[in-house]
Amino acid sequence: MPTWDIAARPVAEQFAVWHEVICQAFVPLTPTRTATDVPGFAARVETRGLGAVNRALIDSQPQLTAHGPREVARSDGEYVFVNLQLAGRCHVRTGAVESTVGPGRLVVLDTTEPYHLAFDEPWRMLSFRVPHRALGGRPRQAGLGHVVDGATGTGLVVSTLMRSLWRWQETGAAPDDLERSFASVVSAAIGGPVEQPARAGLRAAVLRHVASRLGDPDLSVTSVARRFAVSPRTLHAAFAEHETTFAATVRTMRLERCARALTDPAERGTITEIAARYGYRDPSAFSRAFRREYGTAPRDARG
Repeated sequence: MPTWDIAARPVAEQFAVWHEVICQAFVPLTPTRTATDVPGFAARVETRGLGAVNRALIDSQPQLTAHGPREVARSDGEYVFVNLQLAGRCHVRTGAVESTVGPGRLVVLDTTEPYHLAFDEPWRMLSFRVPHRALGGRPRQAGLGHVVDGATGTGLVVSTLMRSLWRWQETGAAPDDLERSFASVVSAAIGGPVEQPARAGLRAAVLRHVASRLGDPDLSVTSVARRFAVSPRTLHAAFAEHETTFAATVRTMRLERCARALTDPAERGTITEIAARYGYRDPSAFSRAFRREYGTAPRDARG
């Protein structure tokens, strides 16, 4: 994964490169130097993936960092940052909350809301970027911007997991499983997502996930709930305000894909192959489901 060593660049270019790097590695941010009497801007960022979570280790110099309304508007995607301070201090302002994060402490920030960071000395931080959808939706405001002690309670669990996951290499456990575990712990630490806005976001994310995996015959409430680190009850609730349940939605999406393939003159697969491609192992079950949905047998729909 990418590593940016700003100190390796010419002194006159270092701060400009830093500005570019933090926007590339994280989200749109506007940094301002505070130690103008120091030549250059020695800093380093290393990033590593973990499923949909982006892990980063940052070493940098004193600065102000703004993710204001303009930066929020330019952001692509909805995330939270879980920041574990390793050295130095970070003064955080988000909404009406102001706090100071010292070494061994955590703060959670939402990229869909403005926040401002002030570092008054050289600092080091582990920062994990987690998509809203992995948390089950937009986090509660009450869980944002406040300092969490990384030595007790859920804060200890989060900080220990962050340190361990930073060292994790792609051996043993699957990254998606570790991503879900981390998202679950973070969700517990910040009090879970806001219910109503979360449902629409969760449903949209689930539909995208299902659409890309219709060929998986084991696609189910249990497997999808596990993928999004939510309970089956929460997943059902995301579909409860709509006309179709989760299972009916998956069935309809599969049958629509099959019907599209069957009526495509360029399609060379057999009916059995097409059915299997979209998750139907049993040709008889596919035929019955297709007839119920479209009032005709699959062979009669063939283009």
